[in-house]
Amino acid sequence: MQGLESFIPLILIFAIMWFFLIRPQQKKLKEHQAMVAALRRGDQVVTQGGLIGKVVKVRDESNEIEVEIAQGVTVRVVRSTIATVTSKTEPAKA
Repeated sequence: MQGLESFIPLILIFAIMWFFLIRPQQKKLKEHQAMVAALRRGDQVVTQGGLIGKVVKVRDESNEIEVEIAQGVTVRVVRSTIATVTSKTEPAKA
């Protein structure tokens, strides 16, 4: 019985770490994945490198997008490096 009682503090520490560290990180990751999946042409984005630009083309098959950072200057960016979407475009009406 004493062996079980000695594991109770360890179990409590793990539960506290789960609720304060692991669970919020998983939630944030899911939100980021949803944001990246919802990218479409015309969205204003900021990359993790600090580049601000407008999405010109979304390539579904290669997991990259093309971002126009200046007039006539486009760069290919991996989707997961998009940090935030500053302004969204309205979805096309069917």
